[in-house]
Amino acid sequence: MCYGRSQRDILNVYSEQVLIHFPAGVLENPPSHPARRRPFRLPAGIVRWTIAAIAVLLTVWLQFGAPRQVSYFGNEWLRDVFIKLQVSNAPEPRILVVDIDESSTSALGPWPWPRERIAQLVETLVSTYGARGVALDVFFAEPADHGGDLRLAALAAHGPVVLAQAFDYQAKRPQPLREGVLAGDVGNYAASGVEATGYIANHAGLAHASRVGNIGFIPDDDGTLRRVPLLTTFNGRQYPALALTLINCCSGKPPLALPDTGLVRVDYKRDWSAYTVVTAAEILHEKIDPASVSGRLVVIGSSSMGQGDRVSTPLAANRPGLGVQATMLSTLLDMQEGKAPARWPGALLACLFALGAALLATFAFPRLSAVASLGLLAAVSVAWVTVAYFTSRHDPDFSTTAPLATNLFLLAVAVPYQWQRSQQRSRHLLDTLRQYVAPEVVAQLLRSDIEDPLRPRQLDVTTLIADMEGYTSQVESLPVEDAASLTRDFLDCLTEPVIARQGTLDKYTGDGLVAFWGAPLPVDQHADLALDAAREITRRVERMSQERMAAGFPSLRVRIGIESGPAMAGDFGTSFRSIYTAVGDSVNTASRLEQAARDFSHNVIVGAGTVERATRHSFIPLGERLLRGKEKPTTLFTLCHGDMAPGAAAGQAATEGTPA
Repeated sequence: MCYGRSQRDILNVYSEQVLIHFPAGVLENPPSHPARRRPFRLPAGIVRWTIAAIAVLLTVWLQFGAPRQVSYFGNEWLRDVFIKLQVSNAPEPRILVVDIDESSTSALGPWPWPRERIAQLVETLVSTYGARGVALDVFFAEPADHGGDLRLAALAAHGPVVLAQAFDYQAKRPQPLREGVLAGDVGNYAASGVEATGYIANHAGLAHASRVGNIGFIPDDDGTLRRVPLLTTFNGRQYPALALTLINCCSGKPPLALPDTGLVRVDYKRDWSAYTVVTAAEILHEKIDPASVSGRLVVIGSSSMGQGDRVSTPLAANRPGLGVQATMLSTLLDMQEGKAPARWPGALLACLFALGAALLATFAFPRLSAVASLGLLAAVSVAWVTVAYFTSRHDPDFSTTAPLATNLFLLAVAVPYQWQRSQQRSRHLLDTLRQYVAPEVVAQLLRSDIEDPLRPRQLDVTTLIADMEGYTSQVESLPVEDAASLTRDFLDCLTEPVIARQGTLDKYTGDGLVAFWGAPLPVDQHADLALDAAREITRRVERMSQERMAAGFPSLRVRIGIESGPAMAGDFGTSFRSIYTAVGDSVNTASRLEQAARDFSHNVIVGAGTVERATRHSFIPLGERLLRGKEKPTTLFTLCHGDMAPGAAAGQAATEGTPA
């Protein structure tokens, strides 16, 4: 094969031979290029799995091991959102709230009222209206009118009445609270209770009340009341909450089982408007229908701003504490009657979801763009929020935001890592393949999860080798510019069909090229694609030849050899230059077939391996020939007339044969 101008410097890796022509003077001063050394990097798979493991462990830690302050704010904020979305205004028929509001104090006098009036209010509810039980959300630390105190003490000792006392849980007070006389301790609970540091109780005249409940509470760090202590421990004795005492004294059912800590999350499933609220003045003046009160549990308190009994809840920043007592009473009634939501393992669900998210990210991120990875994480986060929304009603303790922390970690670490990996692979692939591989193949390689797509691998490929017949005679009489133009135009005729059919351009051989299909990505129909390219090449060269003949130049002919079979395809470059090529017996055979085309009138000579793999083409057998370097004869084929360009088909008419 002639390579045209002797001035060209060609690096030609062809078949199994390397032909190198160095310009003068190069060998006298050889370059001192150091061998390329790649920095040590952990395998990408190990890094991805490590990131996934850390992401999952983050959720596990937030669920089971993190200090409360770490997982507090985001978790509680999300739960508050869920509560607002789930809250109901459906009436609560089991509870009556008696409010000592501004209208009552305007009608009956300012607070504090005489104890006689308080006793009259309680007695009217129990005797006249038939209330099942009455709890007072107020305490009386100082004695008042003697007759009223005696009457209230008698009601508390012998009637279904629960008085209140408040425990203090702050450990850093200079002087612990010790006011009044504690009462109502119980010893029949297995739960340890919340440790208190002080208290404000009723005066000694009310200390013999048979039922007393705690109305003290522990707000969260942001001041919002989300949990109340159902059981409090002080000086080794246990004291129940007001709502719990009322339930146990008046429901006639066994005592409720409490959590080990005694601290229970308030279930704000009903808003303030769901409760039947009447004023104290309406009860004292008996303006309420007795049927609307009979059989209910009653809580007496005040929503008046002047009383100072206001708290921040997930539903609103300023709500009456009386509403929290009613809510806890409703929650405990649901628990006692078996109406509470079934318990779900929220923490386990969160950990499993985080595991699934991490696995999905590990497998998907290498195949997605950074934007698509962000979209995937967003979709997974929305899915978890939906799961957490329903689970929050069934598990008050799990962290609703722990899997979101996993997703955030994946966003902060996994997405940038994969983006960096993609950039590295993109640069390497583009540097090596941009001029040799179809753009869609490069895009597929960038999306693939192949660790090193340029590493030599054994693949099934189809090799096409094309060359211009009589190149030297074509260009020897032409000026340099015209010779260069002819070469470029001819190579364009060869190259465009290869790239358009997802072929890999191996190399130019002066006036020809070597291309293959099936690498760097496997292609199912690589033989048919190569034959399609060969057919288009012959058509383009035929048109180019006709144009040149019309201009008075000699005709052009292209010789093409095609063979399919196993080959090693990959980066076989050195420390001086990188080159992606394929080597193997099928590649050598394609080269010999292209040379054999000199002895035939057919432009395309096809080997048996390609005929075996082709599904869309027909062939004409040309007999056997012993090719150079082969020990046994090789059967040669050419494309059938219908698969060739018109000019090529005319040349085949002289050869007899039958379709394979």
